[in-house]
Amino acid sequence: QVQLVESGGGLVQAGDSLRLSCAASVRTFTSYTMGWFRQAPGKERECVAAVSSGGTFTSYADSVKGRFTISRDNTKNTVYLQMNSLKPEDTAVYYCTAANSGFTGLRLRGDYWGQGTQVTVSS
Repeated sequence: QVQLVESGGGLVQAGDSLRLSCAASVRTFTSYTMGWFRQAPGKERECVAAVSSGGTFTSYADSVKGRFTISRDNTKNTVYLQMNSLKPEDTAVYYCTAANSGFTGLRLRGDYWGQGTQVTVSS
């Protein structure tokens, strides 16, 4: 069983920054591709960022490219999503996910999911 615990969400104003963290309780963290999805009310979950198991390769949705950065610290079993220049349309519940598959960019298929953390960006 893989446990993912997210934190760092909150209420911010447009233009602000947030850093989301996802702590993974797993013995082989380096075996997993990691990613972040988000889901706004009435919308399907969409993958916004993915990072390979070693942290070398990343992919971003066009909507967040240049503003968001995904990274991981394999010594801490933690993946991050640095979100800069936040916009109201970024408002969503953000979910951390771990995948057993290799890195396929935004085609990431999550096998394990965190509980989600709310990000609200006011205009």
